[in-house]
Amino acid sequence: MTKKKSKPGKATIRCAIYTRKSSEEGLELEFNSLDAQREAAEAYIASQKAEGWVALPDRYDDGGYSGGNMERPALDRLLRDIDAGRVDCVVVYKVDRLSRSLLDFARIMERFDNHGVSFVSVTQQFNTTHSMGRLTLNILLSFAQFEREIIGERIRDKLAAQARRGKWTGGVPVLGYDVDRSGPSPRLVVNAKEAARVRDIFRMYLQEAALLPVVKELARRGWDNKRRITKKGKNVGGRPFDKATLHVLLTNPIYVGKMRYKDELHAGEHEAIIDPELFDKVQQQLRQNGRTGGVEVRNRYGALLRGLLRCRHCGTAMTHTFSMRNNRVAYRYYRCVNAMKNGRDVCPSGSVPAAEIERIVVDEIRGLGNDEALLAEVLAEAHAAVDAELAEARRERDDLRRERRRHDEDLRQLAAGRQGTTEVTARMADLHQRLSAAEQRLPELESRVAELEGRTVTQAEAMAAFTDFDGLWEGLIPREQARVLRLLIARVEYDGRAGTVSVTFRPTDIRSLINRGTEEAA
Repeated sequence: MTKKKSKPGKATIRCAIYTRKSSEEGLELEFNSLDAQREAAEAYIASQKAEGWVALPDRYDDGGYSGGNMERPALDRLLRDIDAGRVDCVVVYKVDRLSRSLLDFARIMERFDNHGVSFVSVTQQFNTTHSMGRLTLNILLSFAQFEREIIGERIRDKLAAQARRGKWTGGVPVLGYDVDRSGPSPRLVVNAKEAARVRDIFRMYLQEAALLPVVKELARRGWDNKRRITKKGKNVGGRPFDKATLHVLLTNPIYVGKMRYKDELHAGEHEAIIDPELFDKVQQQLRQNGRTGGVEVRNRYGALLRGLLRCRHCGTAMTHTFSMRNNRVAYRYYRCVNAMKNGRDVCPSGSVPAAEIERIVVDEIRGLGNDEALLAEVLAEAHAAVDAELAEARRERDDLRRERRRHDEDLRQLAAGRQGTTEVTARMADLHQRLSAAEQRLPELESRVAELEGRTVTQAEAMAAFTDFDGLWEGLIPREQARVLRLLIARVEYDGRAGTVSVTFRPTDIRSLINRGTEEAA
């Protein structure tokens, strides 16, 4: 009589179920996509009960995480449990739930192999314990990554097309605008209260000519960045302004009705809340502060010629310096930078009293009101410079108008022909793109032409402005006086050997002084 051998018991295979969904949409439902994936995986594991498969109770769910990277909390926890030897098999609904990146997947599979962990996809029915399963897996994953890249390209193309049409491309709305989602596509609408604040911020910066004083004033008023409520009813935003966020606001072209996409600017369908002229002035001031490091803003000791005065003999700048007595400035003067670096004997200019040379320069400006010949010469230079810019702007505008008419005519002819060839379609698309670019550029040129036409200054206007220069000058604080000098003067040269001072005017900005005088009078 022979004794029957008993069959050895099946080893238990501990199965971890991993689920993932890219977006958070629908996760609040009682039975969501993650639950559906887990239910399918549990059913598959139950079908393998005879093989000793058991589903682990721990849930590894990544809701709202992309499969394009490995920065997912549940995946990280799963990998740690695998390292600790708590998992024998990982079960997913589809391969792309684990990863959509071929490189990341290879890293995960290498980690699985190091710990003897197998991988199963329920719907694609393969197991990595077999060579055919591995081959199938790599093929499927390659297609998953290809699909992800195609989706990314489509999204980028869609955003670019929306921006070119002036539509809002999504993201967080900025201060001054809300998002209206009642139409077929979301669009920006003006928030009247916030828009008024934005206008005040722009004007405030022009007045202060520096970011930090505006930041302090906004903090005093309790004005913060944009506040908004998420779909889940959570309040976000509302952080206080700092120099960085203020700079972002002041340089955002959305406030003049433009839409930015990457390095492109397109005319937007939303309403502008900042006048282009005000916006351009702010950008000019920001660039000026960027070039000079804000020296005119930090000018605490009334150095009116800082950045303007140069030594004629050495061709270098003359810097402002001072001596202190009893914690007060006792004496101010300008010194040649070359003399400071290499000694007094290399430069005849040495140093010059600040108050004296500043008075000479201001007297030169004041004298324009009494010297008609000099004023006429300055105005002639101004008109010549403006006329040259104006002629160029008008030429570009007229050329663009003719080009637009030509493209319109070509487009009508192609449309009338009704030939659906690939070449015709491509040509029509190109013409539409050119017309869109022209429509964007023309308003800018029209604005530029109008600005240049408004720069013309008559002899009578200039004479009146400089005759009343004392009244304007005395009403300014030192920082504002320095800004006026920078408007009117391009360069001041001091010749220490001859003891003379020469002033080179900046004629194109005389209109700014006249406008300022008008504002002061009003």
